[in-house]
Amino acid sequence: MSILCSLSNDGPTRYNDIKRKMGSISNTMLAKSLKELEEDGLVKRTEYMEVPIRVEYEITDSVRSLIPILTELAVWGSNLKNHDIASEG
Repeated sequence: MSILCSLSNDGPTRYNDIKRKMGSISNTMLAKSLKELEEDGLVKRTEYMEVPIRVEYEITDSVRSLIPILTELAVWGSNLKNHDIASEG
């Protein structure tokens, strides 16, 4: 989810920039996650034949349609958390 949200916010992004935003994720885990997201049709990988080769990742249209739903879930979670904190006090 965090990879999809990051790509949604930033647009086409290079691997190292994604890794930097994900924090402590290992190279193996990030590469595996991106490959799985690509295989599932959620992320598009574009390779530019430059020297050195440049690769960018971006979300697909199907994920773009999912973003409003994810945003609503985030708002719901935040409201629930705030309600729990208010109940404790």
